Formats: sequence, structure tokens, C-alpha cells
Amino acid sequence: MVDRKETAEILIVDDSPESIDVLVASLPDTYRCRFALDGEKAFAMLEDRDGPLPDLILLDVVMPGMDGFEVCVRLKQDPELREIPVIFLSVRADVEFKLRAFASGAVDYVSKPFSTAEVRARVEAHLRIRRLQQELERHNRHLELLVRERTARVIEAQMETLFALVRLGSTRDDSSTDRVERIQESCRILAQGLRRNAKYAAVVDEDYVELIRNACVLHDIGKVAVPDRILLKPGPLTPEEREEMRQHTLVGAKTLQDVMERHPGNAFIAMGAQIALSHHERWDGSGYPRGLAGDSIPLAAQIMAVIDDYVALVSRRPYKLAFDRNDALGVIMSGSGSHYNPAIVEAFIVCEPRIWALHKDAR
Repeated sequence: MVDRKETAEILIVDDSPESIDVLVASLPDTYRCRFALDGEKAFAMLEDRDGPLPDLILLDVVMPGMDGFEVCVRLKQDPELREIPVIFLSVRADVEFKLRAFASGAVDYVSKPFSTAEVRARVEAHLRIRRLQQELERHNRHLELLVRERTARVIEAQMETLFALVRLGSTRDDSSTDRVERIQESCRILAQGLRRNAKYAAVVDEDYVELIRNACVLHDIGKVAVPDRILLKPGPLTPEEREEMRQHTLVGAKTLQDVMERHPGNAFIAMGAQIALSHHERWDGSGYPRGLAGDSIPLAAQIMAVIDDYVALVSRRPYKLAFDRNDALGVIMSGSGSHYNPAIVEAFIVCEPRIWALHKDAR
């Protein structure tokens, strides 16, 4: 039985005041009963969200205007009301009516004239079922939260491991300990700046910005396959060495695509593969490895291309000194429409002071 100390909100919808009086008298005093004489008045009460929603509805079938079947169907179409259990009350006891009642979404059917003890027992039974359902829903939500939290912790640990490996790899040609973080922040700033362009506003949302911030660290992951004699060569590369260096785009993309086959639907790996493969493509089609042009180049790779070149220009390398800031900016601007998407260069010019601030002390 339902604990008498507990209260329940009951809505009675019946066009007979006498039936309402009998129903109210049959229920425990701790239940708060409201009533409506027709379906329209019932919905007017339900749409008033100032008060609590009913825990259960007792619904007459034959009423003026909207009948009980229509009321029940409309209740079940409302996301906020559909879970409220409905018990039909009717003088009709034939099977056809009962089947129609259950088809419309009712949980029970009581024939008039009814026994007050029977009504009370059925109401208490369905309230108990509803409360058990609500408790199960709360428990499931709690479990989902725990799973999400645990999954987030696992992902965070995996990401930290991955970033540590990327940092370790990057030290081969750059001894800066925070290079990965500076590139991440640079990509985030530029992606945020690109959001102001109406053409990209719908694509570059907050999720995209966070995704590219993480995925950009994978852009040179294929360089693990480049020998030190090429990667660290203090002078110009031969044509053969240059071609071998270019293979890092294919090696990185292939490695990440293999991961995607084992973990399909992973947006982080998918974007990382796009960036690894295409961040050396050029807007005019003169880049590598596939000679893509314009918007056939993935947007994330277009963004990475500008950041990668700018960071390379303002940084020391075994084969060159760091460029002056203005010279580096001039190179990026001169590449607008040839090397780079003009819209991204335009956004970069606005963001460059913030990006320069990240790299000026690591030169």
C-alpha cells in the first residue's frame, strides 16, 4: 500500500459532480484532488505550470465536447504529460470500449458504478508503479552520469597519454617544452576568429573550436617515420629527401585511419586524420600530397596550414633562423588566395597579435 504520510496529486476529469464527490471520498485524505468538468478545462489546468503536475489522472470517457479518448491521446502527445498514468472511468463495460481506452494510452479501466474500495486500490497500485518507475528513471540517470564521468576520465587520461607522445615526438625538431600547447591555443584563437565570417559561422561552432584545438596536435604525427638525417638536416633538402619528408602526411593519415577503423565515429581521430593528410595542401592546388584546391581541402586543414606555416616562420629550425614578426605576417598575407584561403588569412590578421604573444618568447 502507498504510505499514508505521502501525498499525491490527483486530477479528476468528469462531467458529473456527483461522481467527482464519490471519487474524492474514496481516496485517502492525504491526496490532493483537483477536478475539471470537461477536457478543455483539464488542459487549461495542466497548462498552468505554476502548480505541480498530477501524479495520476482519473478520466471519464463520455463527456461533452472532447471525450476521454481524445483527452488521453492529446495527453500522450505532450512530452511533459505523457508519463502521467491515466485510469478511465465509464458506465460502458463492453470490451470494445476497454480496448479503445488502452489503445489511447490508459493504464487501467474501471466500470461505473464502481466500488470505492476498488478505485482506491487501483489508484494506489498505479501510484506505486509510477513511483517505482520514477525511482528507476532517477537511478538510470545517476548511472548514466557515473558512466559519462568515468568515460570522461578515461578519455582525459588517453588524451594526456597521446599529447605526451606528441610532445615527445615534437622535441626531435623543436626543443620547446610547450610547443604543442602553443599550437593548440593558436588554432583555437584562429578558429574562434573565423566564426565571425558568416560563411563559416554555422560550421565553426564551439564544439568545432574545441575539436580542432585537440585534433591539431596530430598534424605532424607522421614525422615519427622521417629519419633524423632529413628532419634535422641543417641545410636544404635534396629533391629525394623532400619527397621522403612529404610522406609524413600519408603516414600520419594512414595511422589515424587505421585507428578510425577500430573506433568508427570518433570525431577527434577523424579530424586529426584530415589535418595530418591535408595541412600542406594549398588553396591554388599547388600543395601536397593530393594537389587539392579551394574548399576541397578540409577546413580544419586550411586553418592548420596557416598556423603551421606561421609558427614555422617565427621559430628557429636546424636549417634557419626565426623570422621577424612583420616578415612572417607578410609571408602569410602574400599567400592569401594562393597558398591560403583568403577568409582564413583575413581572420588571422585580426587574431595575429594574440597568436604572436604565444610564440614570441619561444623563439
